[in-house]
Amino acid sequence: MATLEQNLQEMLQGAVEDLGCELWGIECQRAGRFMTVRLFIDKEGGATVNDCADVSRQVSAILDVEDPIADKYNLEVSSPGLDRPLFTLLQFERYIGQDIAVHLRIPVMERRKWQGKLERIENDMVTLIVDGQEQVLVFGNIQKANVVAKF
Repeated sequence: MATLEQNLQEMLQGAVEDLGCELWGIECQRAGRFMTVRLFIDKEGGATVNDCADVSRQVSAILDVEDPIADKYNLEVSSPGLDRPLFTLLQFERYIGQDIAVHLRIPVMERRKWQGKLERIENDMVTLIVDGQEQVLVFGNIQKANVVAKF
């Protein structure tokens, strides 16, 4: 069964691409009866405020017609930023060699939070270098991952 995020990704991908942007990912967060639907968009050179506004208008129209969300919700559209979330294995591959932070669904070695250099991706396994040691994590166990911004 597909998640709400997966259904929305499939429903909105083409419209976002038609506006010249990449639909980087979608997060849905529930707070009581209300939900926040957060779309992250990107494009060559970075998404602008105008890109976010254009995508927001287009996506709002689609969501009004398709009505895939039963509860009241707020729609937010933004760029992924420097500490961009990672949603897919292809996105992880783009950041090999960089530091990432990972939050797991199920603890590994009694830890749910890991941070280290992204070493490689093999099949559905993500390998980090943490304190000089390799740590292999199953992609399906990753609840949330972000690039660690360097200043």
